[in-house]
Amino acid sequence: MRPRGEAKPDRRGVHAKTPRLLERLEACCGCQPLVLYLLALRELSLDRLLCRPERRGQKQQPSERFVSLAQVVGGRVLERRLAAILAADVAGYSRLMGMDEEGTHAQLKGHRHALVDPKIEEHRGRIVKTTGDGLLVEFASVVDAVRCAVEVQRGMSERNARVRVDKRIEFRVGINLGDVMIEGNDIYGDGVNIAARLEGIAEPGGICISRQARDHLVEKLAFTCEKMGLRNLKNIAKPVEVYSVNFSSVSMAQEINYCRAPDGVRLAYATVGQGPPLVKTANWMNHLDYDWESPIWHHLLEGLAKDHTLVRYDARGNGLSDWDVDEVSLDAWVSDLETVVDAMGIERFPLLGVSQGCAISVAYTVRHPERVSHLILYGGFALGGAKRSPQEHEKRKAMGTLMRLGWGMDDPAFRQMFTSQFIPEGTKEQADWFNDLQRKTTSPECAARYFDVVGNLDVRELLPQVQVPTLVMHARDDLIVPIDAGRQMAAGIPGARFVALPGRNHLFLKHEPATARFFDEISLFLTR
Repeated sequence: MRPRGEAKPDRRGVHAKTPRLLERLEACCGCQPLVLYLLALRELSLDRLLCRPERRGQKQQPSERFVSLAQVVGGRVLERRLAAILAADVAGYSRLMGMDEEGTHAQLKGHRHALVDPKIEEHRGRIVKTTGDGLLVEFASVVDAVRCAVEVQRGMSERNARVRVDKRIEFRVGINLGDVMIEGNDIYGDGVNIAARLEGIAEPGGICISRQARDHLVEKLAFTCEKMGLRNLKNIAKPVEVYSVNFSSVSMAQEINYCRAPDGVRLAYATVGQGPPLVKTANWMNHLDYDWESPIWHHLLEGLAKDHTLVRYDARGNGLSDWDVDEVSLDAWVSDLETVVDAMGIERFPLLGVSQGCAISVAYTVRHPERVSHLILYGGFALGGAKRSPQEHEKRKAMGTLMRLGWGMDDPAFRQMFTSQFIPEGTKEQADWFNDLQRKTTSPECAARYFDVVGNLDVRELLPQVQVPTLVMHARDDLIVPIDAGRQMAAGIPGARFVALPGRNHLFLKHEPATARFFDEISLFLTR
Protein backbone atom coordinates (compact mmCIF):
# COMPACT_ATOMS: atom_id res chain seq x y z
CA MET A 1 0.00 0.00 0.00
CA ARG A 2 0.98 3.56 -0.59
CA PRO A 3 1.84 5.57 2.57
CA ARG A 4 -0.63 8.23 3.64
CA GLY A 5 0.13 11.61 2.10
CA GLU A 6 2.09 10.27 -0.88
CA ALA A 7 0.88 11.69 -4.17
CA LYS A 8 -0.95 9.38 -6.51
CA PRO A 9 1.28 8.57 -9.49
CA ASP A 10 0.30 9.74 -12.96
CA ARG A 11 -0.89 6.54 -14.66
CA ARG A 12 0.11 8.04 -17.98
CA GLY A 13 3.74 7.57 -16.89
CA VAL A 14 6.12 9.38 -19.16
CA HIS A 15 3.29 10.75 -21.29
CA ALA A 16 2.48 13.32 -18.62
CA LYS A 17 5.98 14.76 -18.91
CA THR A 18 6.21 14.47 -22.68
CA PRO A 19 5.20 18.00 -23.77
CA ARG A 20 7.55 19.75 -21.33
CA LEU A 21 10.42 17.33 -21.92
CA LEU A 22 9.99 17.38 -25.67
CA GLU A 23 10.29 21.15 -25.69
CA ARG A 24 13.45 21.00 -23.60
CA LEU A 25 14.98 18.18 -25.64
CA GLU A 26 14.13 19.73 -28.99
CA ALA A 27 15.66 23.05 -27.92
CA CYS A 28 18.76 21.27 -26.71
CA CYS A 29 19.31 18.66 -29.40
CA GLY A 30 17.57 20.07 -32.42
CA CYS A 31 15.81 16.73 -32.99
CA GLN A 32 12.57 16.14 -34.84
CA PRO A 33 9.42 15.94 -32.65
CA LEU A 34 8.45 12.50 -33.98
CA VAL A 35 11.82 11.02 -32.98
CA LEU A 36 11.53 12.59 -29.55
CA TYR A 37 8.05 11.30 -29.05
CA LEU A 38 9.11 7.76 -29.92
CA LEU A 39 11.85 8.06 -27.35
CA ALA A 40 9.30 9.16 -24.82
CA LEU A 41 7.01 6.26 -25.64
CA ARG A 42 9.89 3.89 -24.92
CA GLU A 43 10.02 5.54 -21.46
CA LEU A 44 13.67 6.40 -21.79
CA SER A 45 15.13 8.65 -19.16
CA LEU A 46 14.63 11.91 -21.05
CA ASP A 47 16.11 13.90 -18.23
CA ARG A 48 19.43 12.17 -18.84
CA LEU A 49 19.40 13.47 -22.40
CA LEU A 50 18.89 17.05 -21.37
CA CYS A 51 22.49 18.16 -21.33
CA ARG A 52 23.65 17.93 -17.74
CA PRO A 53 26.48 20.43 -18.41
CA GLU A 54 23.88 23.12 -19.12
CA ARG A 55 22.50 22.58 -15.65
CA ARG A 56 25.89 23.66 -14.39
CA GLY A 57 25.88 26.74 -16.61
CA GLN A 58 27.97 25.09 -19.30
CA LYS A 59 26.88 24.96 -22.94
CA GLN A 60 27.14 21.57 -24.56
CA GLN A 61 28.47 21.43 -28.14
CA PRO A 62 26.06 20.32 -30.89
CA SER A 63 28.23 17.31 -31.72
CA GLU A 64 28.14 16.22 -28.05
CA ARG A 65 24.39 16.60 -27.93
CA PHE A 66 24.08 14.65 -31.19
CA VAL A 67 26.27 11.79 -29.98
CA SER A 68 24.30 11.60 -26.75
CA LEU A 69 21.08 11.23 -28.71
CA ALA A 70 22.63 8.80 -31.18
CA GLN A 71 23.68 6.54 -28.34
CA VAL A 72 20.10 6.46 -27.20
CA VAL A 73 18.73 5.54 -30.61
CA GLY A 74 20.28 2.10 -30.79
CA GLY A 75 23.74 3.44 -31.62
CA ARG A 76 22.68 4.65 -35.08
CA VAL A 77 24.51 7.86 -35.97
CA LEU A 78 22.26 10.03 -38.13
CA GLU A 79 23.07 13.62 -39.06
CA ARG A 80 22.52 16.15 -41.82
CA ARG A 81 25.05 18.32 -43.60
CA LEU A 82 25.60 20.23 -46.81
CA ALA A 83 27.84 18.31 -49.19
CA ALA A 84 28.95 18.18 -52.80
CA ILE A 85 27.96 14.80 -54.20
CA LEU A 86 29.55 13.24 -57.27
CA ALA A 87 27.84 10.29 -58.95
CA ALA A 88 29.50 8.46 -61.84
CA ASP A 89 28.90 5.41 -63.96
CA VAL A 90 30.21 3.83 -67.16
CA ALA A 91 28.25 4.60 -70.33
CA GLY A 92 27.07 1.42 -72.04
CA TYR A 93 28.44 -0.81 -69.30
CA SER A 94 26.03 -3.68 -69.98
CA ARG A 95 27.01 -3.70 -73.64
CA LEU A 96 30.71 -3.71 -72.77
CA MET A 97 30.25 -6.56 -70.30
CA GLY A 98 28.28 -8.49 -72.88
CA MET A 99 31.13 -8.13 -75.38
CA ASP A 100 33.96 -8.99 -73.00
CA GLU A 101 33.09 -9.46 -69.34
CA GLU A 102 36.57 -10.20 -68.01
CA GLY A 103 38.31 -7.64 -70.21
CA THR A 104 35.85 -4.87 -69.29
CA HIS A 105 36.15 -5.65 -65.58
CA ALA A 106 39.95 -5.59 -65.82
CA GLN A 107 39.88 -2.29 -67.74
CA LEU A 108 37.60 -0.64 -65.20
CA LYS A 109 39.67 -1.91 -62.30
CA GLY A 110 42.82 -0.55 -63.95
CA HIS A 111 41.26 2.88 -64.52
CA ARG A 112 40.08 3.00 -60.91
CA HIS A 113 43.49 2.04 -59.53
CA ALA A 114 45.62 4.27 -61.78
CA LEU A 115 43.42 7.34 -62.22
CA VAL A 116 40.02 7.60 -60.57
CA ASP A 117 40.74 6.69 -56.94
CA PRO A 118 44.01 8.68 -56.75
CA LYS A 119 42.23 11.77 -58.12
CA ILE A 120 39.44 11.43 -55.58
CA GLU A 121 42.00 11.22 -52.77
CA GLU A 122 43.98 14.15 -54.20
CA HIS A 123 40.88 16.35 -54.10
CA ARG A 124 39.85 15.26 -50.60
CA GLY A 125 36.86 13.19 -51.65
CA ARG A 126 35.39 10.23 -49.78
CA ILE A 127 34.17 7.20 -51.72
CA VAL A 128 30.82 6.39 -50.13
CA LYS A 129 30.00 3.31 -52.16
CA THR A 130 30.67 1.49 -55.41
CA THR A 131 28.07 -0.51 -57.33
CA GLY A 132 29.53 -2.44 -60.24
CA ASP A 133 30.29 0.37 -62.66
CA GLY A 134 28.85 3.05 -60.35
CA LEU A 135 30.60 5.34 -57.91
CA LEU A 136 29.24 7.71 -55.25
CA VAL A 137 31.68 10.24 -53.76
CA GLU A 138 31.26 12.97 -51.14
CA PHE A 139 33.26 16.21 -51.17
CA ALA A 140 33.25 19.10 -48.73
CA SER A 141 33.64 21.54 -51.65
CA VAL A 142 31.95 21.82 -55.05
CA VAL A 143 35.20 23.22 -56.45
CA ASP A 144 37.04 20.07 -55.37
CA ALA A 145 34.32 17.84 -56.81
CA VAL A 146 34.35 19.53 -60.22
CA ARG A 147 38.14 19.71 -60.37
CA CYS A 148 38.30 16.00 -59.62
CA ALA A 149 35.68 15.18 -62.26
CA VAL A 150 37.42 17.27 -64.93
CA GLU A 151 40.81 15.71 -64.26
CA VAL A 152 39.31 12.22 -64.35
CA GLN A 153 37.52 12.89 -67.64
CA ARG A 154 40.63 14.40 -69.21
CA GLY A 155 42.68 11.48 -67.98
CA MET A 156 40.18 9.00 -69.39
CA SER A 157 40.30 10.76 -72.75
CA GLU A 158 44.05 10.25 -72.86
CA ARG A 159 43.81 6.63 -71.73
CA ASN A 160 41.16 5.92 -74.39
CA ALA A 161 43.10 7.50 -77.25
CA ARG A 162 44.45 4.16 -78.48
CA VAL A 163 41.39 2.08 -77.63
CA ARG A 164 38.77 1.14 -80.21
CA VAL A 165 35.64 3.27 -79.82
CA ASP A 166 33.37 0.29 -79.18
CA LYS A 167 35.63 -0.91 -76.35
CA ARG A 168 36.22 2.39 -74.57
CA ILE A 169 35.22 2.90 -70.96
CA GLU A 170 33.74 6.40 -70.68
CA PHE A 171 32.34 7.82 -67.47
CA ARG A 172 29.22 9.95 -67.10
CA VAL A 173 29.37 12.28 -64.11
CA GLY A 174 26.69 14.19 -62.21
CA ILE A 175 27.46 16.68 -59.41
CA ASN A 176 25.04 18.32 -57.00
CA LEU A 177 25.35 20.48 -53.91
CA GLY A 178 22.65 19.62 -51.42
CA ASP A 179 21.53 18.62 -47.98
CA VAL A 180 22.23 14.96 -47.25
CA MET A 181 21.59 12.58 -44.37
CA ILE A 182 24.59 10.65 -43.11
CA GLU A 183 24.13 7.35 -41.34
CA GLY A 184 27.32 5.50 -40.55
CA ASN A 185 29.35 5.62 -43.77
CA ASP A 186 26.35 5.99 -46.06
CA ILE A 187 24.51 9.08 -47.36
CA TYR A 188 20.88 9.58 -48.38
CA GLY A 189 18.41 12.20 -49.54
CA ASP A 190 17.61 14.39 -52.54
CA GLY A 191 21.13 15.80 -52.50
CA VAL A 192 22.29 12.32 -53.51
CA ASN A 193 19.35 11.49 -55.75
CA ILE A 194 19.76 14.61 -57.88
CA ALA A 195 23.46 13.88 -58.45
CA ALA A 196 22.54 10.36 -59.60
CA ARG A 197 19.91 11.70 -62.02
CA LEU A 198 22.34 14.28 -63.41
CA GLU A 199 24.81 11.49 -64.09
CA GLY A 200 22.11 9.77 -66.13
CA ILE A 201 21.70 12.70 -68.54
CA ALA A 202 25.42 13.44 -68.92
CA GLU A 203 26.98 12.43 -72.20
CA PRO A 204 29.79 9.84 -72.22
CA GLY A 205 32.92 11.63 -71.06
CA GLY A 206 30.82 14.58 -69.86
CA ILE A 207 29.86 16.28 -66.59
CA CYS A 208 26.42 17.65 -65.64
CA ILE A 209 25.92 19.81 -62.56
CA SER A 210 22.96 21.43 -60.83
CA ARG A 211 22.38 25.17 -60.56
CA GLN A 212 23.27 25.00 -56.85
CA ALA A 213 26.65 23.51 -57.71
CA ARG A 214 27.26 25.88 -60.60
CA ASP A 215 26.65 28.97 -58.44
CA HIS A 216 29.60 27.95 -56.25
CA LEU A 217 31.96 27.77 -59.24
CA VAL A 218 31.60 31.35 -60.44
CA GLU A 219 35.04 32.99 -60.76
CA LYS A 220 36.67 30.02 -59.01
CA LEU A 221 37.51 27.78 -61.97
CA ALA A 222 38.55 28.37 -65.56
CA PHE A 223 35.90 26.01 -66.90
CA THR A 224 32.72 27.39 -68.44
CA CYS A 225 29.25 25.97 -67.89
CA GLU A 226 26.68 25.63 -70.65
CA LYS A 227 23.06 26.01 -69.60
CA MET A 228 20.89 22.99 -70.45
CA GLY A 229 17.71 24.46 -68.99
CA LEU A 230 15.20 23.07 -66.51
CA ARG A 231 14.96 19.29 -66.53
CA ASN A 232 12.35 17.02 -64.97
CA LEU A 233 14.41 14.31 -63.30
CA LYS A 234 12.93 10.96 -62.34
CA ASN A 235 11.55 10.85 -58.77
CA ILE A 236 12.62 14.46 -58.11
CA ALA A 237 9.61 16.61 -57.17
CA LYS A 238 10.67 19.89 -58.79
CA PRO A 239 12.46 20.59 -62.09
CA VAL A 240 16.22 21.03 -61.70
CA GLU A 241 18.21 23.66 -63.60
CA VAL A 242 21.07 21.79 -65.25
CA TYR A 243 24.44 22.86 -66.65
CA SER A 244 27.15 20.94 -68.49
CA VAL A 245 30.78 21.65 -67.65
CA ASN A 246 32.85 22.60 -70.69
CA PHE A 247 36.38 21.71 -69.69
CA SER A 248 37.92 21.49 -73.15
CA SER A 249 41.05 23.57 -73.71
CA VAL A 250 41.30 22.58 -77.35
CA SER A 251 40.00 25.94 -78.64
CA MET A 252 42.94 27.74 -77.04
CA ALA A 253 45.34 25.78 -79.23
CA GLN A 254 43.69 26.89 -82.49
CA GLU A 255 46.04 28.37 -85.09
CA ILE A 256 44.56 30.64 -87.78
CA ASN A 257 46.24 31.38 -91.11
CA TYR A 258 45.27 32.92 -94.44
CA CYS A 259 45.63 32.00 -98.11
CA ARG A 260 44.26 33.40 -101.37
CA ALA A 261 41.97 31.70 -103.85
CA PRO A 262 42.81 31.98 -107.59
CA ASP A 263 40.38 34.92 -107.95
CA GLY A 264 42.09 36.81 -105.11
CA VAL A 265 39.59 36.13 -102.31
CA ARG A 266 41.33 35.87 -98.95
CA LEU A 267 40.42 32.68 -97.10
CA ALA A 268 40.91 32.10 -93.36
CA TYR A 269 41.70 28.56 -92.25
CA ALA A 270 42.57 26.99 -88.91
CA THR A 271 44.01 23.83 -87.40
CA VAL A 272 43.31 22.46 -83.95
CA GLY A 273 43.95 19.21 -82.11
CA GLN A 274 46.53 16.50 -82.59
CA GLY A 275 46.58 13.34 -84.65
CA PRO A 276 45.93 12.44 -88.28
CA PRO A 277 44.27 15.18 -90.37
CA LEU A 278 40.52 15.51 -90.79
CA VAL A 279 39.33 18.23 -93.18
CA LYS A 280 35.88 19.80 -92.78
CA THR A 281 34.44 21.49 -95.86
CA ALA A 282 33.17 25.00 -95.16
CA ASN A 283 29.45 25.65 -95.09
CA TRP A 284 27.11 28.53 -94.52
CA MET A 285 27.37 30.37 -91.20
CA ASN A 286 30.85 29.44 -90.02
CA HIS A 287 33.23 31.69 -88.08
CA LEU A 288 36.62 30.29 -87.02
CA ASP A 289 36.68 32.26 -83.76
CA TYR A 290 33.02 32.64 -82.87
CA ASP A 291 32.22 28.96 -83.44
CA TRP A 292 34.19 28.06 -80.30
CA GLU A 293 31.85 30.19 -78.19
CA SER A 294 28.73 28.85 -79.84
CA PRO A 295 26.59 26.09 -78.28
CA ILE A 296 25.70 25.17 -81.87
CA TRP A 297 29.21 24.39 -83.14
CA HIS A 298 31.50 24.05 -80.12
CA HIS A 299 30.76 20.42 -79.28
CA LEU A 300 31.11 19.39 -82.93
CA LEU A 301 34.54 20.98 -83.26
CA GLU A 302 35.66 19.62 -79.90
CA GLY A 303 34.60 16.10 -80.80
CA LEU A 304 36.23 16.19 -84.23
CA ALA A 305 39.51 17.54 -82.82
CA LYS A 306 39.62 14.97 -80.02
CA ASP A 307 41.57 12.38 -82.02
CA HIS A 308 42.54 14.39 -85.11
CA THR A 309 44.17 17.53 -86.38
CA LEU A 310 40.99 19.24 -87.53
CA VAL A 311 41.40 21.50 -90.56
CA ARG A 312 38.57 23.90 -91.31
CA TYR A 313 38.10 27.23 -93.02
CA ASP A 314 35.58 30.02 -93.44
CA ALA A 315 33.94 29.99 -96.85
CA ARG A 316 34.16 33.07 -99.04
CA GLY A 317 31.69 35.65 -97.79
CA ASN A 318 31.68 34.14 -94.28
CA GLY A 319 33.45 34.53 -90.94
CA LEU A 320 37.07 35.69 -91.14
CA SER A 321 37.32 35.22 -94.91
CA ASP A 322 36.55 38.10 -97.29
CA TRP A 323 32.88 39.08 -97.25
CA ASP A 324 32.86 41.17 -100.43
CA VAL A 325 33.23 38.56 -103.19
CA ASP A 326 32.25 38.47 -106.85
CA GLU A 327 31.51 34.80 -107.27
CA VAL A 328 29.42 32.47 -105.13
CA SER A 329 29.08 29.09 -106.86
CA LEU A 330 29.80 25.39 -106.53
CA ASP A 331 32.96 25.76 -108.64
CA ALA A 332 34.21 28.62 -106.45
CA TRP A 333 33.55 26.61 -103.28
CA VAL A 334 35.41 23.57 -104.61
CA SER A 335 38.30 25.83 -105.66
CA ASP A 336 38.42 27.28 -102.13
CA LEU A 337 38.72 23.79 -100.65
CA GLU A 338 41.53 23.01 -103.09
CA THR A 339 43.32 26.20 -102.08
CA VAL A 340 43.14 25.45 -98.35
CA VAL A 341 44.37 21.84 -98.49
CA ASP A 342 47.17 22.88 -100.85
CA ALA A 343 48.19 25.65 -98.45
CA MET A 344 48.25 23.09 -95.63
CA GLY A 345 50.32 20.67 -97.70
CA ILE A 346 48.05 17.72 -96.88
CA GLU A 347 48.35 14.92 -99.42
CA ARG A 348 45.61 12.52 -98.28
CA PHE A 349 42.86 12.95 -95.72
CA PRO A 350 39.29 12.09 -94.66
CA LEU A 351 36.83 14.77 -95.81
CA LEU A 352 33.71 15.81 -93.86
CA GLY A 353 30.81 17.72 -95.40
CA VAL A 354 27.91 19.14 -93.38
CA SER A 355 24.66 20.37 -94.99
CA GLN A 356 25.51 22.07 -98.32
CA GLY A 357 29.15 21.18 -97.63
CA CYS A 358 28.18 17.64 -98.70
CA ALA A 359 27.70 18.66 -102.35
CA ILE A 360 31.04 20.51 -102.30
CA SER A 361 32.74 17.48 -100.76
CA VAL A 362 31.29 15.16 -103.40
CA ALA A 363 32.49 17.43 -106.21
CA TYR A 364 35.98 17.70 -104.69
CA THR A 365 36.23 13.93 -104.18
CA VAL A 366 35.32 13.26 -107.82
CA ARG A 367 38.00 15.72 -108.96
CA HIS A 368 40.66 14.47 -106.52
CA PRO A 369 39.95 10.82 -105.62
CA GLU A 370 43.62 10.23 -104.86
CA ARG A 371 43.55 12.75 -102.00
CA VAL A 372 40.39 11.68 -100.16
CA SER A 373 40.76 8.55 -98.03
CA HIS A 374 37.22 8.59 -96.58
CA LEU A 375 34.15 10.71 -97.34
CA ILE A 376 31.76 11.59 -94.48
CA LEU A 377 28.50 13.38 -95.30
CA TYR A 378 25.99 14.65 -92.72
CA GLY A 379 22.64 16.38 -93.28
CA GLY A 380 23.29 16.83 -96.98
CA PHE A 381 21.64 16.51 -100.36
CA ALA A 382 22.53 16.04 -104.02
CA LEU A 383 19.61 18.15 -105.27
CA GLY A 384 18.92 21.62 -103.85
CA GLY A 385 15.56 22.46 -102.30
CA ALA A 386 14.56 24.90 -105.04
CA LYS A 387 14.69 22.06 -107.58
CA ARG A 388 12.78 19.49 -105.55
CA SER A 389 9.31 20.91 -106.19
CA PRO A 390 7.57 24.09 -107.46
CA GLN A 391 6.22 24.73 -103.95
CA GLU A 392 9.71 24.55 -102.43
CA HIS A 393 11.01 26.87 -105.15
CA GLU A 394 8.42 29.55 -104.34
CA LYS A 395 8.99 29.16 -100.61
CA ARG A 396 12.74 29.65 -100.97
CA LYS A 397 12.24 32.63 -103.24
CA ALA A 398 10.15 34.36 -100.57
CA MET A 399 12.64 33.47 -97.84
CA GLY A 400 15.48 34.93 -99.93
CA THR A 401 13.63 38.24 -100.12
CA LEU A 402 13.11 38.26 -96.36
CA MET A 403 16.82 37.58 -95.82
CA ARG A 404 17.83 40.64 -97.82
CA LEU A 405 15.40 42.78 -95.84
CA GLY A 406 15.83 41.54 -92.29
CA TRP A 407 19.07 39.58 -91.89
CA GLY A 408 21.18 42.40 -90.47
CA MET A 409 18.54 44.06 -88.30
CA ASP A 410 18.86 44.24 -84.51
CA ASP A 411 15.42 42.68 -84.21
CA PRO A 412 16.04 38.92 -84.61
CA ALA A 413 12.47 38.20 -85.78
CA PHE A 414 13.52 37.47 -89.37
CA ARG A 415 16.44 35.28 -88.35
CA GLN A 416 14.27 33.47 -85.80
CA MET A 417 12.28 32.07 -88.71
CA PHE A 418 15.39 30.20 -89.85
CA THR A 419 16.47 29.30 -86.33
CA SER A 420 13.17 27.56 -85.59
CA GLN A 421 13.77 25.25 -88.55
CA PHE A 422 17.48 24.63 -88.00
CA ILE A 423 17.21 23.80 -84.28
CA PRO A 424 13.51 23.34 -83.40
CA GLU A 425 14.45 21.51 -80.18
CA GLY A 426 17.00 24.09 -79.04
CA THR A 427 16.74 25.98 -75.74
CA LYS A 428 16.12 29.73 -75.71
CA GLU A 429 19.82 30.31 -75.07
CA GLN A 430 20.78 28.14 -78.05
CA ALA A 431 18.22 29.89 -80.26
CA ASP A 432 19.56 33.31 -79.21
CA TRP A 433 23.09 32.16 -80.05
CA PHE A 434 21.99 30.91 -83.45
CA ASN A 435 20.19 34.17 -84.19
CA ASP A 436 23.35 36.08 -83.33
CA LEU A 437 25.53 33.60 -85.23
CA GLN A 438 23.68 34.32 -88.45
CA ARG A 439 24.35 38.04 -88.27
CA LYS A 440 27.98 37.70 -87.18
CA THR A 441 29.00 35.21 -89.86
CA THR A 442 27.83 36.90 -93.07
CA SER A 443 26.07 39.91 -94.59
CA PRO A 444 22.38 39.99 -95.60
CA GLU A 445 23.30 40.15 -99.30
CA CYS A 446 25.77 37.27 -99.11
CA ALA A 447 23.34 35.20 -97.03
CA ALA A 448 20.66 35.62 -99.70
CA ARG A 449 23.13 34.76 -102.49
CA TYR A 450 24.23 31.64 -100.63
CA PHE A 451 20.64 30.61 -100.03
CA ASP A 452 19.84 30.95 -103.73
CA VAL A 453 22.90 29.03 -104.98
CA VAL A 454 22.48 26.26 -102.40
CA GLY A 455 18.83 25.83 -103.38
CA ASN A 456 19.82 25.22 -106.99
CA LEU A 457 22.71 22.79 -106.43
CA ASP A 458 22.61 19.52 -108.35
CA VAL A 459 25.43 16.97 -108.06
CA ARG A 460 23.37 13.86 -108.81
CA GLU A 461 25.45 13.04 -111.87
CA LEU A 462 28.63 13.07 -109.75
CA LEU A 463 27.42 10.54 -107.18
CA PRO A 464 28.21 7.37 -109.20
CA GLN A 465 31.73 8.72 -109.78
CA VAL A 466 32.62 8.71 -106.07
CA GLN A 467 35.11 5.87 -105.63
CA VAL A 468 36.13 6.23 -101.96
CA PRO A 469 34.58 4.70 -98.80
CA THR A 470 31.59 6.86 -97.91
CA LEU A 471 29.48 7.28 -94.76
CA VAL A 472 26.21 9.23 -95.03
CA MET A 473 24.31 10.31 -91.88
CA HIS A 474 21.06 12.25 -91.54
CA ALA A 475 18.60 13.21 -88.78
CA ARG A 476 15.31 11.33 -89.17
CA ASP A 477 13.03 14.35 -88.75
CA ASP A 478 15.27 17.12 -90.13
CA LEU A 479 13.08 20.15 -90.94
CA ILE A 480 15.59 21.81 -93.28
CA VAL A 481 16.69 18.87 -95.43
CA PRO A 482 14.33 15.86 -95.46
CA ILE A 483 15.89 12.50 -94.70
CA ASP A 484 14.89 11.23 -98.14
CA ALA A 485 17.45 13.62 -99.62
CA GLY A 486 20.15 11.95 -97.53
CA ARG A 487 18.97 8.46 -98.48
CA GLN A 488 18.96 9.35 -102.18
CA MET A 489 22.48 10.72 -101.92
CA ALA A 490 23.70 7.54 -100.22
CA ALA A 491 21.91 5.37 -102.78
CA GLY A 492 23.70 7.14 -105.60
CA ILE A 493 27.22 6.57 -104.21
CA PRO A 494 28.62 3.07 -104.81
CA GLY A 495 29.01 1.17 -101.53
CA ALA A 496 27.96 4.11 -99.33
CA ARG A 497 26.68 3.30 -95.83
CA PHE A 498 23.63 5.23 -94.62
CA VAL A 499 22.89 5.87 -90.93
CA ALA A 500 19.68 7.54 -89.71
CA LEU A 501 20.19 9.49 -86.49
CA PRO A 502 17.41 10.38 -84.03
CA GLY A 503 16.23 13.98 -83.80
CA ARG A 504 14.61 16.94 -85.55
CA ASN A 505 17.51 19.39 -85.51
CA HIS A 506 19.40 20.02 -88.73
CA LEU A 507 22.45 20.80 -86.60
CA PHE A 508 22.49 18.34 -83.70
CA LEU A 509 22.95 19.85 -80.26
CA LYS A 510 25.36 18.69 -77.60
CA HIS A 511 23.09 16.68 -75.36
CA GLU A 512 20.87 14.87 -77.84
CA PRO A 513 21.42 11.17 -78.58
CA ALA A 514 22.49 11.88 -82.18
CA THR A 515 25.68 13.57 -80.99
CA ALA A 516 27.35 10.54 -79.41
CA ARG A 517 26.18 8.32 -82.27
CA PHE A 518 27.64 10.74 -84.84
CA PHE A 519 31.12 10.62 -83.30
CA ASP A 520 30.99 6.86 -82.72
CA GLU A 521 30.06 6.22 -86.34
CA ILE A 522 32.90 8.43 -87.59
CA SER A 523 35.47 6.79 -85.34
CA LEU A 524 34.45 3.29 -86.39
CA PHE A 525 34.32 4.29 -90.06
CA LEU A 526 37.82 5.76 -90.02
CA THR A 527 39.35 2.72 -88.32
CA ARG A 528 38.02 0.23 -90.86
